[in-house]
Amino acid sequence: MLGAHMPITGGLHMALVRGREVGCDCVQIFTKSARQWNAKPLSDDEVKEFKKQQKETGIQMVIAHDSYLLNLGAPDKTLRQKSIAAFIDELERCEKLGVPYLVTHPGAHVGAGEDEGLKAIADSINQAHKACAGYSVKIALENTAGQGTTLGYTFQQLARIFELVTENSRLRICFDTEHAYAAGYDITTPEGYERTFDELDRYVGIKWLVAFHLNDSKKPLNSRVDRHEHIGKGELGLDTFARLLNDPRFSGLPMCLETPKGPDLKEDVENLAVLRQLFKDSNV
Repeated sequence: MLGAHMPITGGLHMALVRGREVGCDCVQIFTKSARQWNAKPLSDDEVKEFKKQQKETGIQMVIAHDSYLLNLGAPDKTLRQKSIAAFIDELERCEKLGVPYLVTHPGAHVGAGEDEGLKAIADSINQAHKACAGYSVKIALENTAGQGTTLGYTFQQLARIFELVTENSRLRICFDTEHAYAAGYDITTPEGYERTFDELDRYVGIKWLVAFHLNDSKKPLNSRVDRHEHIGKGELGLDTFARLLNDPRFSGLPMCLETPKGPDLKEDVENLAVLRQLFKDSNV
């Protein structure tokens, strides 16, 4: 199930319209402007139009990504409470839209240290879960590149968040290929690929994996730098994506591009074509 992150300019439903135009099976969206803290509540008409376009485009699987402004691990109490409030708002938006997963970068410790940062992230999630009791939407923790003081770049760190979150059955995992490679997981060889997912399974549980971000990497292994590249044009190479696309363990999961693109989205068309060819060639 291949797709891409789609812009919501003109309304949330336009992400679905654009997704159909470029050939997406699924899409990822922001539920509001990612550059602003506040947004007006979703109207009934907006929700109705979104669900109407899901039917008309045939794109039933939609995942959301939270705003990059948020830091659920912030040591600054004001910023963290602001982040939690915004995160709760995004969960509420997903629930209204019927979006099953809200993908989030866990957070950054900003100098407080890894242990304190992980505790803060878990506490923030606990507060969000309490405020959103009974919701269907699940939080999907995304593995990160580990740039700066960002946490979630090792599977041990993700496991620690699972351990500290009270209602951890409401947590899931979104796996980003570029982030994994930048964090030191060499998925470019068959051996490294298997070792990576064996480790994810051992520490967290592969059963919690519900989505992928398919991105090549501009930077080398273990660079700890978050820089996405077009499929096959970076350090990961085509074989890596062919291996992932044809892994039966992940059949049917949404896999969305977050690669660079211009306003006409032609790069998404090109990248999706490359991915589909890799899948086709490996299944002849």
